[in-house]
Amino acid sequence: MKQEFRETLVVDASPEAVWATVSDIPTVLSWISIVESVEDVATGRYRVVLADKLGPFKLRADIAVDVTDRVENEKIRARGDGEDRQIGSRLIVEVELDVTPQDGGTKLDVGGSYEVTGRPAALGAGSIRKKASTILSEFFAAAERDVTG
Repeated sequence: MKQEFRETLVVDASPEAVWATVSDIPTVLSWISIVESVEDVATGRYRVVLADKLGPFKLRADIAVDVTDRVENEKIRARGDGEDRQIGSRLIVEVELDVTPQDGGTKLDVGGSYEVTGRPAALGAGSIRKKASTILSEFFAAAERDVTG
C-alpha cells in the first residue's frame, strides 16, 4: 500500500531560519509522533525506532534513514527503510523538503510517499491511511510551530 503526501507551508520567517530548523534531521524526525528514538550513526545516516499501536497490531519498527540529497539552504531528500519483524511489516518512506524565499517569508514544500507492506497493510489499509493522516497533520503542525519560533 503506497500513499503520497504533499503540503506547503508559508511562514513568516527567513529562509535561513527555516533552513536551520529543517536541516536538523533529529528535529524533523521529532515531528513524527510515533518516533520513539533517533540515533545519529554517521553523516546523513540515522537509526530510528517507530513505536505505535494500530488496531490489533503493536508496531515497533527499526528504520534506517539516509539523507540522499542535500543542497544547502534549498532542499533535503531522505529515504527511510525498515521493518517490524514481529508483525511482518515493512515500511518505506521517501521525503523531500524544499525551502524557497517568498514575499518576505519562506515557503516550505514537504512531499513524498510512504509504503507499508505485510500483514498490517493487507488487513488494515483503511486504518493505516487514517493513522498516517493523523501523523502527517501532527508533523505539519509541529513543523509550522518550530520554524516560526
